[in-house]
Amino acid sequence: MHDRERQLAVLREELSFLERGGYRSGPRYPWRPKFVFEDSPTCVNLRTTEDRGACGNCVLMDFVPEDNRQTRFPCRHIHLTDKGETLNAFYEWGTEEELESALRNWLKQKIKELEFGEKARSQLA
Repeated sequence: MHDRERQLAVLREELSFLERGGYRSGPRYPWRPKFVFEDSPTCVNLRTTEDRGACGNCVLMDFVPEDNRQTRFPCRHIHLTDKGETLNAFYEWGTEEELESALRNWLKQKIKELEFGEKARSQLA
């Protein structure tokens, strides 16, 4: 499991990137839409042009269901909603607005959970 402080920092950075329109501005690859997490500054493979690094080093892996951790793009399997909707699901049938809304809600919820956990641990110390 990854360090909670690192997770919190990455999730905050991801939320900031989303709020600044990071997935809508300046396409990294002009021939395709941006992929959530993969085209974010938080991705361990963002600047990789050849062999991808191990996604297992990414702090988001703790949010990927166990049976999806060996897939080529594990972060696409993170459940963003209570219904279990993933990035892959939104890529298949959702709109960009629906995806960004679900992502924003998920990020805020995870940040809140991690912050609450940090506060609880500091009060016990």
